[in-house]
Amino acid sequence: MITRLRREIGFVVHLVKLNLAGLMEYRATFLTQAIGMFINNGIYFVFWLMFFDRFEEVRGYQIEQIYLLFALVAGGWGLAFTFAGNANRIAGLIAQGRLDYYLTLPRPVLPHILFSYMNPFTMGDLSFAVIAYIFAGRFDVLSILLWLVCAICAAIICVSFMAVIGCAAFFMGNAVQWTFYLENALITFSLYPMGLFQGVARLLLFTLIPSAFIGAVPVEIVETHSFALLGALAGAALAGIGIMTVVFRIGLRRYESGSAINVNI
Repeated sequence: MITRLRREIGFVVHLVKLNLAGLMEYRATFLTQAIGMFINNGIYFVFWLMFFDRFEEVRGYQIEQIYLLFALVAGGWGLAFTFAGNANRIAGLIAQGRLDYYLTLPRPVLPHILFSYMNPFTMGDLSFAVIAYIFAGRFDVLSILLWLVCAICAAIICVSFMAVIGCAAFFMGNAVQWTFYLENALITFSLYPMGLFQGVARLLLFTLIPSAFIGAVPVEIVETHSFALLGALAGAALAGIGIMTVVFRIGLRRYESGSAINVNI
């Protein structure tokens, strides 16, 4: 069991190296895309700078908490789709019958799909996360470690969520537009203080659209150094992996080949 796990981890690492090498073949394009995403994040952040220039706080959040929020959300999102770039493309792959390639190889299908593509735009998210964290000013070792762990957990939740909603294509055909709307909902709601949401909306952001576990909960963990909350976040990440695995396996039984066997380069 341990030997097999090591072998599969090595396979994933090899996929990441190949993806990175592929991006480096076109460095100018890669850097342009990454810088473009960095600027896009910065423009979105200007809204909060203008807001806090006029008001001191919103629902307990001051500008330092907003810096930290962006550092965590951009970090989680960047890690998710830098390494598992196919997570938000699963619906399209299923609808086009392009899982055939992965099904013909003696590797676990889901990890192979997830890690066989690297999104160059998300490198901009990662760099933005680092800059935002510097402005947040949490330089003690424990806060930095908690930031990194929370970003990893948030990344797992992002990947799991996008993979699960992408699997809707197994049951309803072309679900690309559906996943696009939910992806935007996930990232948009994660960038607001959770105190703005109450009642049913708040419940949804902790369950069906787990934006709270990407933004607000990690912020509180880094702010308060709460290991109880960190355990809850890790539990949410593990639950996401489990749900993603089960839903994908159930959906795969319904998959119909598109005769799209091809060589991925």
